[in-house]
Amino acid sequence: MITPTGELAAFLRTRRERLDPRDLGLPARRQARRTPGLRREEVAELAGVSTDYVVRLEQGRGLRPSADVVAALSRALRLSPAERAYLFDLAGQRPRAVTEPATTAVPSLARLVADLSPLPAMLMNHRYDVLAWNGEMAALLLDFGTLPASRRNAMWVCLRHPEIRESYVDRERVVREGIAHLRTAWAAHPEDPALLGLIAECLRDEDFARLWAERDVEATGRGSKVLRHPAAGVLAVDFEVLLPLGDTDQRVLIGRPADEASRTALSSLPRPVVSGKAG
Repeated sequence: MITPTGELAAFLRTRRERLDPRDLGLPARRQARRTPGLRREEVAELAGVSTDYVVRLEQGRGLRPSADVVAALSRALRLSPAERAYLFDLAGQRPRAVTEPATTAVPSLARLVADLSPLPAMLMNHRYDVLAWNGEMAALLLDFGTLPASRRNAMWVCLRHPEIRESYVDRERVVREGIAHLRTAWAAHPEDPALLGLIAECLRDEDFARLWAERDVEATGRGSKVLRHPAAGVLAVDFEVLLPLGDTDQRVLIGRPADEASRTALSSLPRPVVSGKAG
């Protein structure tokens, strides 16, 4: 089972090992380095903490670094903005709203998803459970209403659905991006049992487990996917994820054809009649 303490330890180790001492202007050492990246004492010096403190953090010995220490470690390890936010979440140093995850669509957002037609669109919560979708999304991917409620999850469909998972032309990139989103969601909601269960199930997949161990967290709100559609052939779709200010636990994903051929192919697909919401 993954825990914030264990993940913080592993994340610090992997980010330390990825750094090249020469890029940080550190002096050359006479003794050859037995492991890649920085030594713990070098990270400690750069962050202004003791080497023993870094050792205990990397061993997962239950420490909870302060916000100042997290900021110092982020600078020392040259973390990206997404990685820095992830480290703050792992250390419990970002305030979280204590609310139950949304399990039903906000009615106005469900109507928005329907009104976005003819663009494929769906509404999700923070763990990517699909709460609403329109006919175009059903035609592009699948009608989530045909799945059991426990399987109406965009990440599960992309990573584990027996047909959809093989439809991506660049599946490794899709898995890598999905992992970044799941890892970021888990760091912000580490006590969500449903999210932990989803991650545990995905870890049974060999490719997922291999990429999960790399601890990438560069989640993005936009991107593109190329799919082999059984009826329309190869389709390229750009997507954007929007977070409503009034309902930040829900997010709207909107797809757009990436080229004219994909636009023509998508417009020719029959739209199944869907309820537009999970339930």
